[in-house]
Amino acid sequence: MAMKRLPAAGLCLTLVLGAALTWGVNVGAQSTDQVPTPAPTTEPQPVSDPPVTPVTTPTEAADEAENATLELIRKGDDGKERRIRVVRTGTTDATGIFTICSRQDDEPEDAPSLAVFSETGTGGIQITIDQNVIRVPLALVTQKDVPEGQEGSDGRIEASAGTARFLDNPPEGKTDRLSRCAVEATPAPTQGTVRVTQGKTELTGQKLVYDETDGIARIDGPIVFSRANTDGPLTGSSQRIEVDVDAEKTVLVGNVTLTSKGGRVSKAGRVEYDDAANVARLIGTPEQPAESVQGGDTLRAGVILYDLDRNEVVARKAEGGTITGEFQDGEASPDTPETAPAEVPVRPTLPVNPPQEEP
Repeated sequence: MAMKRLPAAGLCLTLVLGAALTWGVNVGAQSTDQVPTPAPTTEPQPVSDPPVTPVTTPTEAADEAENATLELIRKGDDGKERRIRVVRTGTTDATGIFTICSRQDDEPEDAPSLAVFSETGTGGIQITIDQNVIRVPLALVTQKDVPEGQEGSDGRIEASAGTARFLDNPPEGKTDRLSRCAVEATPAPTQGTVRVTQGKTELTGQKLVYDETDGIARIDGPIVFSRANTDGPLTGSSQRIEVDVDAEKTVLVGNVTLTSKGGRVSKAGRVEYDDAANVARLIGTPEQPAESVQGGDTLRAGVILYDLDRNEVVARKAEGGTITGEFQDGEASPDTPETAPAEVPVRPTLPVNPPQEEP
């Protein structure tokens, strides 16, 4: 059994992959001006059952690193490796902690390590998934040891508001991993405390869970977001966010609404959101068709492409579906309205149904 702690100021440790998770560290606060060579102590260590084994951190680690960092590596069916990076932005014990609690002596040899990141400072804990930079106060990262010959491994992340702290001794009667490592973590999911940045778009939710079983990071809502545009912000909401790591795709899910300053209101059951390509792909569901309304004009279709910069839409006919519209002159169109833009710029990685020819 082993546990790692990072010191308060100036000491950082870059942990890349699970291989680093088996190295035990337990260090107290040190000065930012000078990191002295640790001297042996004659004071007896507190006895616990099972005991916590402290190991001093090498001075070299303090000189080379700046922030506690850990990466999960996911290898998709396409053979491509995709990385999820977790960083504690603070470096002082006054605003948070970083520690790794390794496998305990009575646990299976393949038992995963559990890393605790907490930071109440402005930068928080920064989690990078695809295009999304996510900031939270607390993150618990579970990761298995890296098999021999493999660079890294995947795992699980649970992140939300909350705090963590070191305990003087393991609490009596508690058998969970963190308690046995003399660490207390208290998640407290709170609306607006999971902050997501994707390009010019800012989104907030209350809890993030990523799991290697399906490679999807889910952020519970209600989700509220805003995108800065030259003609005024684009705002919106949804029930949750799903980030598909393998597909490199971010999707707003459930009662998605986009509202522009110009008065356009667009709704759908699902929206594939790509800030870099300036496009949102509204996908209708049986419960909630894709719809865009501006003034007296209404456009409905299986798929609607929304140009985030120009505040314009273009419809795509879903297989077996139709495109309909209602306009201010009172006429209804059973097909693509002539007023829709002919083209919306779409990045090649975002799949788009091509326009279908009329029979």
